[in-house]
This record gives sequence, structure tokens and C-alpha cells, in this order.
Amino acid sequence: MEARVHSLGDNRGLHTVFLNPRPPNPIKSVGVTPALRLKPFSGRNHQLKLRFRTVSAVLASDSSSRSESSGSYTVDRQRPETVGSEAVSSVKPVYVPTPPNRDLRTPHSGYHFDGSTRKFFEGWYFKVAIPQRRQSFCFMYSVENPAFYKKLGALEIAQHGLRFTGVGAQILGADDKYICQYSDESHNFWGSKDELTLGNTFLAKKAMQPPSNEVPPQEFSRRVVEGFQVTPFWHQGFIRDDGSTDYAQTVKTARWEYSTRPIYGWGDVGAKQKATAGWLAAFPVFEPHWQICMASGLSTGWIEWDGERYEFENAPSYSEKNWGAAFPRRWFWVQCNVFDGANGDVSLTAAGGLRQLPGLSETYENAALVGVHYRGIFYEFVPWNGVVNWEIAPWGYWHLSAENETHVEIEATTKDEGTTLRAPTTETGLAPACKDTCYGDLKLQLWERTSDGSKGKLILEATSNLAAVEVGGGPWFNTWKGKTAAPEILARALRTPVDVDKIFGAVPFFKPPGL
Repeated sequence: MEARVHSLGDNRGLHTVFLNPRPPNPIKSVGVTPALRLKPFSGRNHQLKLRFRTVSAVLASDSSSRSESSGSYTVDRQRPETVGSEAVSSVKPVYVPTPPNRDLRTPHSGYHFDGSTRKFFEGWYFKVAIPQRRQSFCFMYSVENPAFYKKLGALEIAQHGLRFTGVGAQILGADDKYICQYSDESHNFWGSKDELTLGNTFLAKKAMQPPSNEVPPQEFSRRVVEGFQVTPFWHQGFIRDDGSTDYAQTVKTARWEYSTRPIYGWGDVGAKQKATAGWLAAFPVFEPHWQICMASGLSTGWIEWDGERYEFENAPSYSEKNWGAAFPRRWFWVQCNVFDGANGDVSLTAAGGLRQLPGLSETYENAALVGVHYRGIFYEFVPWNGVVNWEIAPWGYWHLSAENETHVEIEATTKDEGTTLRAPTTETGLAPACKDTCYGDLKLQLWERTSDGSKGKLILEATSNLAAVEVGGGPWFNTWKGKTAAPEILARALRTPVDVDKIFGAVPFFKPPGL
């Protein structure tokens, strides 16, 4: 099959696999990326470059070579560069080993598994956005009950109860297609307890030992046939679909290699980054836990997908993770970092869930938050510093409002069908559990709050048609309306500045993994 190569330096919001395939939908507005004008705070613009290269006559039909300015990035269309009949990559991602004490590291970047046999999963999510094509590549990794390296036998089930084991790698990619590779064995999975570095080998090369920590790209390729490794600055891998998906169009294989430069963590630029759920997330109490590891970044490299090679420079990217005993009973999620109508760098993440409280009885509570990064400032709306309200339909409508010193409103809609995705579950392991699309129409507004509590000066108003939206768990019989605000005693405790790193630094033996 003749491979096509697209050099794409662009953005992509969370793109989901839809059951009814369709051609890429053009973006509504050319100036879609003020949010992704991603200026470093020295004032120098990042240019997001997009080059189409192909050996296909369809995409090579533009015989002229020209550059179009779109927002603050550049779109270049030109003939393919070839050597013989092979397309040559002009994008060379540069590998940098993960340094200690890196800038913008968030709490909980590490792997949280403590070695015990309690029910446990950890999942990671990495996204690259391409607004010009209105497509996405979304990488999802998970490990379940890693205390057991393989499927439990009858005696182990009698001793520990039913547990599902294994490692999963999923990608939602271009043209609404999907790939998933899963193994019920986890002995070749590794993760650092101190940093956002992890990997897994599904199939090693003959006579080669699978990596057990971060290795240079050439070493990874020398030792691994099928697998992945990811760090805050590097991501590479190759997976093969395992044939377990009958609800979406699949591709047979995917290969990728790209570097990333973080722009936002979870907090003000230049300040200590925050735990998404506050300092109590250092303890296994309110599970599952959630951490945004990188609210926005710039990625450069390539992805081979369904016979095509996508190359990109300074493409907007995002990452987050979850860990604990199980996902919430039900939840919603909205994420976007591709906006029209914003003058500066913008990233939005909002989510809420119905989670079980610790104890013998089945008691649940609502939890929700909204986080907005804009021009290097982090606007945080959480139950311990304000009030968060939401109205979420079973599918198609998300509305949130929150207030503290500022006021935020979010409205997202979609007419897309959405795609069912897998997530770790206690009942059936890695199984269909949520529905997503990145074709959400979103409006974001942020105001100052006046002394009487009303809306004051408008800080930000921006729209997007590339919002990622999700609902999960259930049951979802009707619209979910909720409100969350922490009890005052808990709110005061969570507002108290607690330096968890410093505390555990004095007694490192008691420091939990992952922090």
C-alpha cells in the first residue's frame, strides 16, 4: 500500500472514534487558535507549522508552494519531498532525557502503585490536536491490579476476590478510527514512582530484555517490537490492534514518535504547580484521584496511522491521569485548548463525578471543578474555594458555572453521536464505559466578580468547535443537575497551604509513591 505523508504542525482537540465514518470536517473559523498562539512569556510567538506532504495525487494537486498565515501560526502547502519513491520526513523530534526537578512538574506525576494487593488501577491520557484537519490522536494507557502479573487462578480469586489484570493501550485517531491492544499480563509494564515516565512491552525482539525504565529512542526500537514509552518530553511506540473492537472502525497498526515542550502544568506559570484535587489527594481516601499533568504543551514529531504519516511541529498537546480503586459511579468531562476569539494562551478543563466515600456503607458525593489557564494565570474553581454548578444531559449538552473571586461559565453542545471508549472497571476489567467526542461546540466566559457578587469586567470570552466532551458510568436516565461546595471545616483545611513534599521530605520512608 502506498503510504501518504501529511506534515502537520497543528492542533488537535480530543478526537473520538465514531461509529459512522465521515470525511474530516473543516474548522469553522480560520482564526481558531488564539488559545494556541502559545507565546512563551518572554513575548516571542510560537509558530505552529502545517505542511502537507503526500505521494498521493489527491493531496499533491496543489502545484504551487505557498504559505498562509492563520492566526499566529503558519500553514505551508507544498509538493512532497521524496528520495526515490519514499517520502522523506522533514520533522526531527529531539529526545531529551527526563531531568530531575523539572519545571512545571505537577504533584502526582509518578506511578502510585504501592505494591499491595488492594484493588487498584492507574490510567494515563495524552492528546495532540490538529484543528486544520479537525482531527485528533488520543493515546490512553492503563494498568489494572499490577500486584498480580497475570490472570488470577481459582485459589487467588478465593483469597483476594475477583480481580482483572493487565495493560491496555488505546488510540483514537484520524478519520474516526481506533486501535486497541490489550494483554492480561503486566510483568513488562513499568512506571516511575517519582515522575511521569511509564512504558510497556507487548512483544520484545527475540533474545532482547524489555525495558524496565526510560531508555533512549534507539534503544527502545532495538528492544521492543510492540509497546510504548512516554515521558513529559518524549512519546514513542508501536501497537497492533488485537481484534477485540466491533463497535468502531479500526486500523491494523499505529507507530509514533514525538517530543513535547510543556507550556502549562496545573497552576500559574512560574509558581509551584498544584494537585488537581488538593493536598488530600496524597492519601487514598477520596478515590479515584485525578491529576492534570500538562494543561497545554507543544509537540513535534510524526504518527503513522492507517497507511498515512502525519508530521507536526508545535502541535498543541495535553495530558492527565487517574488512579485508585475504580472510576466514579458516573462522571462528565470537558477539555479544550483550541479557541477562537481569545487573545492569548487558553486551556480549559472541567469535570465532575459521583464518587463513593470510604466506609462500609455505599455513600456517594458529588465532586466537580473547573480550571482555566489564560496568559500564564491559572483560574481555579474547586469546592473548597467556591461553588460549582452543572447541568449535564445524558448526551449532547454540558453546562457549568462556578464562582469565587471570579466567575466562569461554560456551555458545550454536540450533534455528534460520540464513540464508546474503554476504561478500567471493577466488574469487567477494561471495558466500554464512557462516550466521547471532540466535535463539541463550546463557549467559555470568565469575569471578575464585583463586591456584591455580580459579574464585573469580562476577562475572557472565547469559542471553539473542537471541544472534547465526555459522559461516563451511569445510569444516565435523565439530565444530571448538581452543585458542589465543601463543608466549611473541610474547605478551610483544603485552603490551608500544606507543603506535602516538604512533610514527606522529612520522613521519606512514609512518602507515598507517585507524589
